[in-house]
Amino acid sequence: MQHRILKQLALSLCVALGVYSTAYADNTTPAPDDPAVEQRVDTMLAKLTLEQKVELLGGVDNFFTHAEPNIGLPAMTMSDGPYGVRAPGPSTAYMAGIGLAASWDPALAKDVGAAMGRDARARGVNFLLGPGVNMYRAPQNGRNMEYFGEDPLLAGNMAVGLIEGVQSQGVVATVKHFAANNSEYDRRHLDTHIDERTLREIYLPAFEMAVKQGHVGAVMSSYNLVNGDYLAENRAISDGILKKDWGFNGIFMSDWGATHDGLKAFNAGLDLEMPAPDAMKPELILDNLRSGKLSQAMLDDKVRRILRTALRFGFLDRSQKDLSLPLYSLQNDQVALTNALEGLVLLKNDHHVLPFDASVKTLAVIGPDADPAISSAGGSSHIDTFQAQSVLTGITHRVGDKVNVLYSRGLPSAMEVFKKSTFSTPDGKPGLLKETFANDAFQGKPSNSAVDPQVDLWKPELWTTPATQRQSIRWTGRFMPTHDGQYMFLTAAASEDTYTLYVDGKPVIMQPHREGQAPLYATLSLHANQPVSIRLDYKPDVDYSRMGFGVIAIDDLISADTKKIAKMADAAVVAVGFDPTSESEAYDRTFQLPWGQEALIEAMAAINPRTVVTVTSGGGYATDGWLDKVPALLQNWYPGQEGGTAIAQVLFGEHSPEGKLPISFERQWADNPTHDWYDAPSHPAGTNPSVTYGEGVFLGYRWYTSHPDKAQPLFPFGYGLSYTSFRFANLATKTVAPDQVEVSFDVTNTGERDGAEVAQVYVGDPSAKVARPARELKAFRKVRLKPGQTQHVTLQLDRRAFAYYDVTHHDWQVDPGLFKVYVGDASNNTPLAASLTLKH
Repeated sequence: MQHRILKQLALSLCVALGVYSTAYADNTTPAPDDPAVEQRVDTMLAKLTLEQKVELLGGVDNFFTHAEPNIGLPAMTMSDGPYGVRAPGPSTAYMAGIGLAASWDPALAKDVGAAMGRDARARGVNFLLGPGVNMYRAPQNGRNMEYFGEDPLLAGNMAVGLIEGVQSQGVVATVKHFAANNSEYDRRHLDTHIDERTLREIYLPAFEMAVKQGHVGAVMSSYNLVNGDYLAENRAISDGILKKDWGFNGIFMSDWGATHDGLKAFNAGLDLEMPAPDAMKPELILDNLRSGKLSQAMLDDKVRRILRTALRFGFLDRSQKDLSLPLYSLQNDQVALTNALEGLVLLKNDHHVLPFDASVKTLAVIGPDADPAISSAGGSSHIDTFQAQSVLTGITHRVGDKVNVLYSRGLPSAMEVFKKSTFSTPDGKPGLLKETFANDAFQGKPSNSAVDPQVDLWKPELWTTPATQRQSIRWTGRFMPTHDGQYMFLTAAASEDTYTLYVDGKPVIMQPHREGQAPLYATLSLHANQPVSIRLDYKPDVDYSRMGFGVIAIDDLISADTKKIAKMADAAVVAVGFDPTSESEAYDRTFQLPWGQEALIEAMAAINPRTVVTVTSGGGYATDGWLDKVPALLQNWYPGQEGGTAIAQVLFGEHSPEGKLPISFERQWADNPTHDWYDAPSHPAGTNPSVTYGEGVFLGYRWYTSHPDKAQPLFPFGYGLSYTSFRFANLATKTVAPDQVEVSFDVTNTGERDGAEVAQVYVGDPSAKVARPARELKAFRKVRLKPGQTQHVTLQLDRRAFAYYDVTHHDWQVDPGLFKVYVGDASNNTPLAASLTLKH
C-alpha cells in the first residue's frame, strides 16, 4: 500500500511540474519519404569514396554502425529489446510481447512504444531491436514471449502501435525476425519449407503492416533458412517482397551472425551486416564491385538507405542522448503497470473464488516464481531493472496490514537438489567417480580421475567462448533409494554442452547439441534399498565443468513448513512457470511446467481448496494433471517490472481482468495442428535440418474452428474472463463501397462493475474456390464500459478482409459469393452472425 501511495504522489508531482506527457515534448515524427531528406542523401552520397561506402555495410563493436566523419555521420547505437532497452545499464522492463498482445489494445502498444523510445533517448540509443512479429506456431518455441501470438492481424496492429510509439521519440524501431522464425531449437541451421500462400497469409502480414502502416525504419533478418536460403541471402523474399512489393525504403539488417555468403547477401538486398562485416567483407565486396560482378548502383541503394534512415530520425542534427530524460522514469513505470494490468488473462474462476474478499485474513504465497520478480525471460529480451515488483512484494504492498501474507518458495532450488544428493562410487566411497578424458569422445585412458561428493557446478550461461582443447567427463556410481516411490533425476548444463544420463544402463535424459538449454528431468519408480547404477557422460563446450546432477524423492520435494503455511491460510496463491533459465532465446522449452511444479500445485490444492495458480510463461503448457484440482488460473506471461503490483490488483479486485488470449491454448501438445510438423526429422550430416509447415494456413484457431469434430482447445483464441459480463446485440452489415463493408453492433456491460471487453469480428468464406479456414479474425475493438452502459461499435472491412492469396496469379483474390461475418468475444464464441454476398 505504501509503495502505491508513494508512486501516486510522485506521479502527481510529475503532472504538477508539467513533465508527465504521453510523448516526449521535443519528439521527432519521421516522414517515410521526404524530398528534403532525399536531397541531403544525394549530397552526402556524392562525397563518399567507394571504400567509404563499403565500410558502411558492416557494424562495429557489436552494437554500433560505422561512423563516417567526412559527411558528419555518427556511429549509431543499437540496443536489444524488444520490450525494454536492454543496454547500457538497468532500464524499464515492460510486459513481454505476448502479454502486450493479450491486451488487444494498439493504443496501449503505442504508449508502451513511446515509453521505450524515451528510455532509448535517455541512454543515447538510436535503434531499438524490436518489435518481434513472428507467429506463435507451437508452445515450445523459446522466443514466443517476444511475439504477438498466432494471428497476423492482431500481431500487425500491435506492431504498428508499438512502432509508431518508438519512432515518435526519434528512435528507429526494428521489426524482426524476418521471416518464418517460429522455433528456436536449431535456429541457425533450420530450413523452413513453406508454400507461398501460407507464407503470404500467415507469416508475412504482420511484417507487411509494420512496413506499410507503421513505416518501420529497419527490418532484421532471421537466422533460419526459408525454402533453401538464409533470409539474409533470400533474394525472392528480402528483395522481391520486402523492398519491391512492399516498397520498404529503410535498412534491412542481419541478425547477429546470420549472414553466411557475403556476395549472395549483397545481391539479395542485405544493407547492413551485424555485428561486423564477417561475410560481406570489405575486400570481397570491393574486388567484386571493381570487376563488375556486383552492382555499384545496388551499393548506392544500400548506402542511401543507411543515410536516409539517419536523416529521417534526426541523428545528424541533434544528440541522440537526451540528458533531460530520467534513466529511471516514474512515467514509464506507470506505463509498465498499465501494460501488465491490460495483459493479464484470467483463464479459470470457478465459484467466483476471485477476487479475494474480506474473508481472506491470511494468504499463503507459494512457489518458485513468487519471488524474486520474474519480469522478463532469457536471452536478448531480458531486462535488468532498477526495481521490480514480484508476486510476493506486489501482494504485500497491496494488502498492507489488512492481510497476513505468508511466503514459501515451495520447492528447493536446482542447486539445493544437486548439493543434497548422495551417491556412492563403484567401490563404495561417498560420491561419484569422475573421469576426465583429453578428447570429446571418452576415448583412451582418463587423463584424470577423482571423486566428486556432488555434481553441483551448474552455471546457467548462454553464448560462452568454446574451448580450444576439447574434453569429456564421465561420472559413475550408484544411487540408493531410501523408500519405495517416485524419484526425480534432475540434470542441468549450459550453452552448447551435451550430455546423456544412464540409469541401470538405459538412457533416461539426453541433451543434444544446441545453442542453449534448460534443466531437464526424468521421474523413475524405485524401490527401497535397491540401488541403481548411474553413468553421466558430459561433453562441455567450454574448458570447465558446469554440470549439475541430483536425485530427490518426489515425497521430499515440498517441505513440511510449506504444507503448514498452506493449511494455515484462508487462500493460497501458487506462482509457478518458467524463468530466464528455462525459457529463452536460443533453445526451445518443454511443454511440461519445469520440474517439481505440478507436484507443488497438486499438493497445495489438496491442502487449501482456495488455491489460485498464476503462471509465468510465453505460451501454453501442460495442465492435464492439475487444472481440475484448482478453482482459478491467472496467466501472467512475463509481466514486466510492475507485474507483481498488477497481479495483486487483479487478485483483490482493484482491477477487473481484461486480457484475452492471443493464442489457442491446447489441452495437450498432440492436439496442436503443428504437432506432426514441428520437429525436424533426422537428416544426413552436413545438411540442414528442415521443417515443413504442413498445416498450411490452418494455424491455431483457424484449424480448431474449421475442424469442430477434432479435439478443441482448452482455452480458445480470444478468450479471457472478467469480473463483470457483457452482451453483444444488433449486428448489421452494409456494403459502403465496392471493396468495403461496414460492420456494426452493440456491446453492453450487463454486470455490476466497470470492465473492458474485446469485440472480435471474424469472416468466413464458405463459397471459396480454395480451402479456407472457417473463421479468420478481420477486425477488433477494445471497449470500456460501466455497468449497464452500451456502446455502438462500427468497424470497417476492406477487400483484403475477404481475400486469400492466389498462388496462380501471385496476388490477393476475392471469390464472389457468400461470406459469413461473426462477432463475439472469442474465436469459438460468436453469438452474432450475418451473411453477405460480394459480387466481384
